[in-house]
Amino acid sequence: MASTPAPEDKPQGRSIGNLTLVYKAAARYPGRIAAALFFLACSSAATLAIPRGFKEIIDRGFSRGAVDAPAVSEAFHYLLMIVIVLAFATGLRFYFVSWIGERTVADLRRQVQRNLLTLPPRFFEENRPSEIASRLTADTAVLEQVVGSSVSMALRNFVTGVGGIIYLFVLSPKLAGLLLIAIPLLFGPIILFGRKVRTLSRASQDRIADVGSNVSEVLGAMKIVQAFGQERREEQRFADTVERAFATAKTRMRLRAVMTVLLIGMFTSAIVLVIWEGAIDVAAGRMTGGDIAAFVFTGLLVGGAFGALSEIYGDLLRASGAAGRLSELIAARAEIRAPDAPVALPQPPRGAIAFEGVEFRYPTRPDQKALHDLSLAVAPGETVAVVGPSGAGKSTLFQLALRFYDPQAGRVTFDGIDVRDLDPGDLRNRIALVPQETVIFAASARDNLRYGRWDASEAEIEAAARAANAHDFIVSLPEGYDTFLGESGARLSGGQRQRIAIARALLRDAPLLLLDEATSALDAESEASVQQALERLMESRTTVVIAHRLATVRAADRIIVMEDGRIVEEGNHATLTARGGLYARLARLQFDVAA
Repeated sequence: MASTPAPEDKPQGRSIGNLTLVYKAAARYPGRIAAALFFLACSSAATLAIPRGFKEIIDRGFSRGAVDAPAVSEAFHYLLMIVIVLAFATGLRFYFVSWIGERTVADLRRQVQRNLLTLPPRFFEENRPSEIASRLTADTAVLEQVVGSSVSMALRNFVTGVGGIIYLFVLSPKLAGLLLIAIPLLFGPIILFGRKVRTLSRASQDRIADVGSNVSEVLGAMKIVQAFGQERREEQRFADTVERAFATAKTRMRLRAVMTVLLIGMFTSAIVLVIWEGAIDVAAGRMTGGDIAAFVFTGLLVGGAFGALSEIYGDLLRASGAAGRLSELIAARAEIRAPDAPVALPQPPRGAIAFEGVEFRYPTRPDQKALHDLSLAVAPGETVAVVGPSGAGKSTLFQLALRFYDPQAGRVTFDGIDVRDLDPGDLRNRIALVPQETVIFAASARDNLRYGRWDASEAEIEAAARAANAHDFIVSLPEGYDTFLGESGARLSGGQRQRIAIARALLRDAPLLLLDEATSALDAESEASVQQALERLMESRTTVVIAHRLATVRAADRIIVMEDGRIVEEGNHATLTARGGLYARLARLQFDVAA
């Protein structure tokens, strides 16, 4: 089964329906939502009560031409209580809404990361990891702002607007009716500009992701950039990316500004015209001065509420684009997964691996066979060296053994069981990998070693480090095993990084070792230390090694020579050298020995 299509290939989200993702995440906290809604209602009610307070002040204190001091004092007490309620309700609303926003975004980040960890290497070959990282940062930041602020403002303004309209009808049904005639006109700009703003919001997020991807790529390759004097070029490339993001954002902001002008201008103009009519009613005695004052105040609140809603709608559209991008990552499904009833691996483990008539093409290169009718059985405890020119299919054996991919034909077995019948996690628990390009995490030396087996004891960690010739240089670090190794192990040499990887594999103590030997780029002293560690690592376990050095080839029980996805020669060093075939040619070139 194929993976879910790459995010870039999927349809773009075009409605605020994408925010369902956010709603489902927030719905896990009904108590907090209820508290936020309660205090939101209280703050809106208090806001709408303020015009009522001014009506009482005017009608009771000034309606008869003389100031009624006790009545004015009582009305101001009422107004003061409203302000206090408003202040407390607004503060508590802010707290609960902000809590929901932060918690929801944190949960979404964890949900995305949890799903990303299940996806196969193919997904990350088709989708840039830096762009995915941008989604986890920039897009979730947008959602954090919207959930923690914009949604609250939208609800508050909606409640204020609806409540204000009801109060306007209480004050004067005729004026309120006239005012409501203008409200349907507000939907015109929303419909007209909404879709364009939505599309541009999504495009803006994509451009921001490009900026993050560019920064990540250049910072990760800074030594190469500076070594080849490409600072100017990278500066210009980044500037172009930033300008594209700004241009998209500028277009989006221009449309939102026009939409805001139309909405606020139309609604406020309607209020002015209605107030004009109200002034005529006051002059005719059909309304009091307090009524018209309250109507004007409430009308402005309603106008401001609907005007704010137009701006918030743009934020919601932007958040919808971000939510759509995140939902694509959450919805992506791996084609490699455990069967409904996985077969249990035998005990004790043997570490036998076999490839039977395997045909394989990488999904990204469907026209090119990486392996063709390949059969290879590695017995328990055997060491098999795999050699061959670049592109022969050597690393593909490792990819299939770890079940990062499944072959299109044939099968791969581990301890006699088809790997497709196993839980991939159970399979990988019995395999230790030492890659040629060592991966060192930005963590302490201890945590990098424990990655092989996280529950290992301190004694086991130190024993593995000693066996890998890593203990001495680790204890010489400023904080020993607790020393932070830097991004990608920047504080270590190549040989030291490789010995950390070997110690990690030793600690795993798996029956099958996949070793992409990485001593070819090391100096003689580092190579000797690493080679000793490799010999200890290969003891008493099945080993398949992509060989780069003659010492490893000679130590192997069997040598497999690959070319164009096939096994073309098989035997030991002496036999294959004597044949004068591909191995002999590789031996002269790659291993620097006479055939």
